Amino acid sequence: MGSCPLPSLSSERIRKGVKVMALTDHDTMSGIPEAIEAAGKFGIKIIPGVKISTIFYSWEDLGIQEPVHILAYYSSCGPSKPAMLEKFLGDIRDGWYLRVKNIVSKLNKLKLPVKWEQVAKIVGKGVAPGRLHIARAMLEAGYVENLKQAFTRYLYDDGPAYSTGSEPVAEETVKFIRETGGVAILVHPWALKNPSAIIGRLKDAGLHGLEAYRSDGKLSVYSDFADTHDLLKLGGSEYHGKRGGRQESDLGSTSLPVVMVHEFLKVARPIWSKAIRDILGDYIKDPSDSNLQHAIKFGNSNEKGLKSCSSSASELISQCLSLWLSKEEKENVEFETIKSGLDRCGVGGPMLRMSSCIGWVKKKKRILFFNVQQDSKVIRF
Repeated sequence: MGSCPLPSLSSERIRKGVKVMALTDHDTMSGIPEAIEAAGKFGIKIIPGVKISTIFYSWEDLGIQEPVHILAYYSSCGPSKPAMLEKFLGDIRDGWYLRVKNIVSKLNKLKLPVKWEQVAKIVGKGVAPGRLHIARAMLEAGYVENLKQAFTRYLYDDGPAYSTGSEPVAEETVKFIRETGGVAILVHPWALKNPSAIIGRLKDAGLHGLEAYRSDGKLSVYSDFADTHDLLKLGGSEYHGKRGGRQESDLGSTSLPVVMVHEFLKVARPIWSKAIRDILGDYIKDPSDSNLQHAIKFGNSNEKGLKSCSSSASELISQCLSLWLSKEEKENVEFETIKSGLDRCGVGGPMLRMSSCIGWVKKKKRILFFNVQQDSKVIRF
């Protein structure tokens, strides 16, 4: 859970020379629209994502469970089923409230009387509470010298104040990410107690890759796991903002080889293209106002974004949903004919080579813009 304001984050990243960044907050995508708006001012491309908290249950040792984090990366138009994804994440966040209250209760039993009211004040409105918020409350109360100490003494996994929430099963989460048009990546494999079993079972469930590059940019031993299971190798800075006393990698500090980026995009593009066609197909089947709201909800979930659009359905879709697309994408990407029979459902546009596109649909005077990028020679997402 980051502590750095998004406009400040984008400003800092541009100074680091970052051109593309993925925002993957814990169990929420609420910051994506603001991130896109802020990053767009600096010419930074945002890949919408989310880090999902899950639980892995051992088959060998019944009753043994382990927390596992899985990243979901989506296309510029977001998940193919935004309402379903939000419900899925919302259930996890609801569990976080119970989890945090249990942690506070354990701390009180350890004679560290942290108050729930203080934690809630730190969390703020519309944000799911987490261990970092509790650590800040402990720091403010003088129970620890810094945030790192709060984690190493009390809040680490299976620590004296640790508690689980209502996290979904890891394998089912991988399947769900795929179902909603995302790319599923396992993070922090070096933090797992039983990495071999976890990676193997997640691969069977449809995992696309794992974090093989540490935040310092060095290739970890889990590169061999990726090779064995034919998984993508990714990495990131794991930046959460400035944390007093807790080690953080600097922005833009992790360098991924270009070939790894190309391999990721090679896997991601057909998945994202299908997700976009699914969004398009759902709207064609039911061009109702309710389905319209579902289509643009993820792209413009904030009230300000909706008010900026015209009240007419055609302008609402074309302006709001296409905010996901950069000016360069709109101007430079060619048109692709949407496959799967959608061309018989009102899809317009010339029959051009199947490389990349902005496709559009006209039905009942409603216009929906999408971007599909499939040309392996050009990186857009």
